[in-house]
Amino acid sequence: MIFQAIAGFRLVTNDPERLVAFYQAIGFDVGEAAAPIPAADMKLLSLSGGGSRVAMSLGRSGVDLERFDNPGRPYPADATACDLMFQHLALVTDDAEAAWRRARDAGAIPISRARPVTLSKSAGGATAVKFRDPEGHPLEFIQFPKGARPDLTGTGVMGIDHSAISVSDVAASRRFYARCGLSEADATVNHGPTQDALDGLDGVRVDVVPMNPAHEPPHVEMLGYRHPVGRTMRPLAPNDVAATRIVWRSSGNGLIRDPDGHLHQLSR
Repeated sequence: MIFQAIAGFRLVTNDPERLVAFYQAIGFDVGEAAAPIPAADMKLLSLSGGGSRVAMSLGRSGVDLERFDNPGRPYPADATACDLMFQHLALVTDDAEAAWRRARDAGAIPISRARPVTLSKSAGGATAVKFRDPEGHPLEFIQFPKGARPDLTGTGVMGIDHSAISVSDVAASRRFYARCGLSEADATVNHGPTQDALDGLDGVRVDVVPMNPAHEPPHVEMLGYRHPVGRTMRPLAPNDVAATRIVWRSSGNGLIRDPDGHLHQLSR
């Protein structure tokens, strides 16, 4: 099946009220009330029981919070940015410092060391900071150089640029996403003190490979950590808090995993 465009993202939560308050505080719009997860989706996920879904949006992108009647495992407290379950949403802002202060005050958990950092020109020259929401989902604020994203303008937190996922084998993941219809953009190898500070790790050397759908953004970025090497953890069940799903407009319906187990939901 072909990934035509990202229709949205789904985050699993065991505490939707707390997360709704957090995401509202950092700039998301939240729907009026939770709705039942459709039976067809529960069947697709091979989960028993039911659940509820809260619809949120940031600019043109939708993010759903899903709570299941039979909850899965919480987000591992010791997970790092290079572990293979890592998957973040990169939120575009015009002021990474101000956005980070609001998130910190709302209960964000730091991944980066201290504050936003500005990457080298060879790594894109963006200013960024990584953190987790109160339940552990990784996020990033990213402030692009002026004029780099003319489709996302304004003030505050304006939209989602990409979802970044850690991968164990860049070549294998390239082949997988290419078969699914994505095209590779300019890859970089990021390293040095600012990358260490961004990831909260030492001696980072990471391949960053953007993979773009044929239609409008957001896109996927593969993060292949040469050092430190990320841990492989047991496969995530769809109701585990770390089991973020990208929802794609596609030619059919289904649920598939990439080579490292990241979940993709396909929808006509």
